[in-house]
Amino acid sequence: MTDAQPTLSHGDEYIAIYSGGPNDGRTDTRISTDGGFDTEITVLTAVGGKETLTDYTLVDFTEVGGQYHVNYTFDAKDSEPFDAPEDRGDRQ
Repeated sequence: MTDAQPTLSHGDEYIAIYSGGPNDGRTDTRISTDGGFDTEITVLTAVGGKETLTDYTLVDFTEVGGQYHVNYTFDAKDSEPFDAPEDRGDRQ
């Protein structure tokens, strides 16, 4: 990320947008606790009926209508392994 993060106030909300992995395309409203965005997020995700911890890393952000939209990308290396739906055979 090339741009410096803006300073947020404690309690300010921002939108996290997930790219890749089991949460691809999902969004989440997050609250700033330290004056900025989380650089890494670990999300508890149900994949095929099993819970798994998936990690996402900050890529960039934009300001839209006075609210920040922060893009996170899937970090397969640091996430727990899971079976992708297309690899489950008839267990879908």
